Amino acid sequence: MTVSRIDILNQSFSRALRGYNVEEVDALLQEVADTLGSLSEERVKLENRVAVLEGKIAEYRERESALRDTLLATQRMVEAAKSSAQREAGLIVQAAQNRAETILAQAHGRLVHIQEAIFEAQKLRAQFNVKMRSVVEAHLKMLEMSAAEDAELEAAIAKLRQK
Repeated sequence: MTVSRIDILNQSFSRALRGYNVEEVDALLQEVADTLGSLSEERVKLENRVAVLEGKIAEYRERESALRDTLLATQRMVEAAKSSAQREAGLIVQAAQNRAETILAQAHGRLVHIQEAIFEAQKLRAQFNVKMRSVVEAHLKMLEMSAAEDAELEAAIAKLRQK
């Protein structure tokens, strides 16, 4: 059974000859009623405050849950981005290696072509030297023959002058 402030204030006692002092009892009842009333009001305020705080706790728990979910989603996104970046980096490295191999193959091909050109130029130079030597030797022979003919001609002129 709960007793309210009004119950205490409305409480009346029967009168007896040797009973309690009515004024003291009324004063005590008034004080008890006031105390009970203020405690009841305070209880209502505290219950309201508890309800507000429980609401805030529920809100904070929802926020915490949302933050936890967001954090997990962010971690998953970071892992996915990291994995994607590693895959992309691997592809870039592979492409660069393929390009480097292609460039090296082209450079090797050019080197072989240049070496062939050098060999061909050396061959042409040797042929040119042989032909030039032949021409020079032929001209020397012609000069020698011309000198011999000049000598014969001079000898013939000298004989003619002597005669």
